[in-house]
Amino acid sequence: MKYTIHHKTSYIYLEPVSLCHNIARLVPRNTHEQTCENTTIHISPQPDCINEYEDFFGNKIIYFSIEKEHWELTVYVTSQVERKSSGQEKMHMNHYAILEDVKQESMLLKEGAVDIRQYVFETPMTAWDEGIVKYAAESFTPGRSVFEATEELTRRIYKDFEYKPGHTTIATPLFVVMQERKGVCQDFAHLAIACLRSVGLPARYVSGYIETFSPEGVEKLIGVDASHAWFSVYIPDMGWIDFDPTNNCLVSDQHITIGWGRDYADIAPLEGIILSSGSHELTVSVDVRRGI
Repeated sequence: MKYTIHHKTSYIYLEPVSLCHNIARLVPRNTHEQTCENTTIHISPQPDCINEYEDFFGNKIIYFSIEKEHWELTVYVTSQVERKSSGQEKMHMNHYAILEDVKQESMLLKEGAVDIRQYVFETPMTAWDEGIVKYAAESFTPGRSVFEATEELTRRIYKDFEYKPGHTTIATPLFVVMQERKGVCQDFAHLAIACLRSVGLPARYVSGYIETFSPEGVEKLIGVDASHAWFSVYIPDMGWIDFDPTNNCLVSDQHITIGWGRDYADIAPLEGIILSSGSHELTVSVDVRRGI
């Protein structure tokens, strides 16, 4: 399956900005399940400096600065991605690694283990408390298959929490999400990761897009899609397996990955520093379409 993704981010400043430095993480990375065939980037005003590189996690980064006065900033990215069949739905049929085995494997110092172990430790956005530990323990019982337990955890988050845009921000602590049982995909991914790490399992945060569909007979509107987030858990011999708690599913061919990290802070789509005395208005438009 081939997709074309249009992602437009616009800032309107209430006071002029004389200088800004920005980092954009908006280019889909290449994995064994997808290939980013082409990406075009248009930034307005024209940057005075632009540079592309890969970060510590292998994500594609675009750094740019604008060193002249401006009232607006627009970053428009178009990517063509070929998404291959993941085959994740069949993986669990032939593997039954239990919690104790996966924890031991993640602690072994051999090739690849260091990269895996960095995803075991909590971060400010994935910090767990007693409530999260108890919530995780309901699924991760001794001797149970990690895949089966993670699948159940994904299903429970989908059932127990209401998807409510605007109810939280990226700064909302997980204990608040647990108390109010409301949030968005970033919250649910962070909650699942906190649960997994609380029982000693490696889990990482994944940022990307998901193809959406309009009701039958209704034309899909341009720009109504949004960035998405889910999580991966590491299981020996299977590798990283992706789950989407917002939609109660394994990640499928409709998911396009931008990148991953320990939490949202490692893979925020666009962040920067501006020199200005005023605030700003932000609008984001995303469109995911089949075909190129």
